[in-house]
Amino acid sequence: MNFKGRTAIVTGAGKGIGRHVATLLRERGAEVVALGRTAADLETLAAEIGCRTITVDLGDAVAARRAAEETLPADLLVNCAGINILEPFLEMKDESFDEVQAINVRAAAIVAQVFARDVIRRSVPAAIVNVSSISSFLGFRDHAAYCASKGALDGLTRVMANELGPHRIRVNAVNPGITLTELARVAWSAPEKGGPMLARTPVGRFAETGDVAETILFLLSDAAAMIHGHAMPIEGGFLVN
Repeated sequence: MNFKGRTAIVTGAGKGIGRHVATLLRERGAEVVALGRTAADLETLAAEIGCRTITVDLGDAVAARRAAEETLPADLLVNCAGINILEPFLEMKDESFDEVQAINVRAAAIVAQVFARDVIRRSVPAAIVNVSSISSFLGFRDHAAYCASKGALDGLTRVMANELGPHRIRVNAVNPGITLTELARVAWSAPEKGGPMLARTPVGRFAETGDVAETILFLLSDAAAMIHGHAMPIEGGFLVN
């Protein structure tokens, strides 16, 4: 998977999966434009891998569109930005629901729309990967807003694939299970919390950020030329139980 000569946009690049994706893309020859909300995270990323950065709150639709326009031209897009606000359904606040949808779904749609319009104008092939979650398939307690957003992102992915495929733009989603980012490693380390989830995972471990990043790069690459419009679980078999 050599991406030399190609430019990749990665949202949510300051931490976790997005940061790992940006790093691997840069290692494999791509020019990377990293978008994130925290300037300090992007500064350290730029120092580590030599990428261009844009600090933006993607929950602001106007700012998201402006930032997306600043990234152009590009050949690859990874929509990785996402948040979660844990609330029981009966206590879920309107503003919490709206904030999660704005970042997890609307921002992905805006950035992809700006990206795809430019790709079509230039008449070049391209690929998009939306980072969803197994929460689009399952109803985890206290995750109403998050599960709704990831289900919506999968639906958006299918529509994008249907409409953008004829323009030589491939679109897929990845759906990780528990992935051991720095925060998640702490959150799931307690046996009483992580144990039941791990027991249901046939491969016997949770995903690392590299497991997800490598799958994303595969879907971006020409090796995945006939994979289009799919939501790909990355969960070690969790869903088979």
